Order: sequence, then structure tokens, then C-alpha cells
Amino acid sequence: MPHPKRRFSTTRTKKRRTHYKAEALTIAICSNCGTPVVYHRVCSECGFYRGKAAIEKSKEAL
Repeated sequence: MPHPKRRFSTTRTKKRRTHYKAEALTIAICSNCGTPVVYHRVCSECGFYRGKAAIEKSKEAL
């Protein structure tokens, strides 16, 4: 792989990176407890994912 003779300028680097736009995460409502949850993630409040218990949550934590 060739090595560049000169360093890229900051302007040139920033021009190359301008097309990237950070997107906000998509939020859904948990079907079990109703709290906002990120898509494709287990609910941190109740431990359910797609209507099924994915992880055990203790009663004291709820």
C-alpha cells in the first residue's frame, strides 16, 4: 500500500466526512410494561422481548 507524500489538509478530511449524519435511535414501547425501549433490545425494566420473558428480573428490582 503506498504511503502519501504529504499530509491531508484538515479541510480535505472534513469534506470527505461531511456525508455522515448521526441518526437517533428508534424507540418503541414495551408491550409488557409500556416503557420506551430501543428496537431489537430486551426491556431493561421488565426483561421482556417480543412478548416473551428473555431475562429473569427479581421482584425487588421492579
